[in-house]
Amino acid sequence: MKISEIFYSIQGEGGLAGVASVFVRSSGCNLRCVWCDTPYTSWKPEGTEQSIDQIVDQVRSFPARHVVLTGGEPMLFEESIALCQRFRDLGLHITIETAGTVFRPVPCDLMSISPKLANSTPVADEFWASRHDKLRLQPEVLRKLMEHSDYQLKFVVAQPSDLEEIQPLVQALSAIPEKVLLMPEGRDAATLQQRSYWIVEACKTHGYRYSPRLHVQLWGDLRGV
Repeated sequence: MKISEIFYSIQGEGGLAGVASVFVRSSGCNLRCVWCDTPYTSWKPEGTEQSIDQIVDQVRSFPARHVVLTGGEPMLFEESIALCQRFRDLGLHITIETAGTVFRPVPCDLMSISPKLANSTPVADEFWASRHDKLRLQPEVLRKLMEHSDYQLKFVVAQPSDLEEIQPLVQALSAIPEKVLLMPEGRDAATLQQRSYWIVEACKTHGYRYSPRLHVQLWGDLRGV
C-alpha cells in the first residue's frame, strides 16, 4: 500500500475534532479537487510502498487510541480492509476519511464521508474537470457507506450557493441532519474565520453541524500536522 505519511496529531475536523489520533495517509486518488490541500496524494502522488506490518508498527509507536485512515482516497486500496482489521484487533477506534466514490467493507467505527461539490471541480483542466465531475458524486456508494457503519457527511463549503447542492443530496440520502457537517474551505486561518460566520448560520437554519479545521487554525497550511 502506498503511504504518503504517518503522523501523530489531533483530529482537526468533524465530530471527533480535538481527539489525539494517528493519521495514516495513503497516496493516490481518483479525484482532482481544485482546492485539494494534499496535492502530494492526488495531483502529484508521492510516498513509499509499505506492508501492513510496517504500517501497524508505526501506528503502535504512538500513544493513541484513535487511528485515522485518510488520503488521497484510502478506499482505492484492497489492503485497507486487512489493515483496518489489524487496527481493530489492537482495540483502536478507526475513522476512515473518504470522498465516498468507492465502497469496500472496511472495518471502522466512523465513516467520515466528504462528498465533493461542484466547487471542487478543476475547471481550468479540461481532462480532469470532465473525469472529476463524472466521479465526484456516487449516491449508491454513499448509501452503502452510510449503512456500513456510523457515519458523518462532511461537506467542504466555499460559498452560500453550495447549500443549494447540499440540501437535495442530504434529502435524497435520508441523512440525519446532526450527522451532516459543514466545513469552510480554506488553507489559512483568516479565510476560515471569514467563512465560518455564515456557515454557522446555515447550520442553525438547517440543523446541521459546524466543523472546524483546527489543524489549519493552529498550524496553517503545514504538512504532517
